[in-house]
Amino acid sequence: QVSVVESGGGQVQTGGSLRLSCTASTDTYRITSVAWVRQAPGKEREFVAHISGDLDLTFYGDSVQGRFTISRDKRLNTAYLQMDNLTSEDTATYFCKVGAAPPVGDILKDYWGQGTQVTVSE
Repeated sequence: QVSVVESGGGQVQTGGSLRLSCTASTDTYRITSVAWVRQAPGKEREFVAHISGDLDLTFYGDSVQGRFTISRDKRLNTAYLQMDNLTSEDTATYFCKVGAAPPVGDILKDYWGQGTQVTVSE
């Protein structure tokens, strides 16, 4: 099994920056990918960023492209989301989703954290 914990959320003013962290804890699973998604009150969940593969290929949602950067340290099983030039539209709960492969078999599973709140004020 895999446990996922996000951290780094908080309150920041418009134009500011935050860095979120997502740490996956596992004894036997292999982490294959990490994604960040967010959900604002009254809105549907929105894809933010994704990183995967040996080459750490990255993908971003249109609304954060050019402002957010996803990265990871495989040795620490930790991924990061650097968020710059934040606006009030970025206010949401940010969730980390970790894709992991079990020690036996090829079926990948997704594991979610509890989320971390980001609030951007004017």
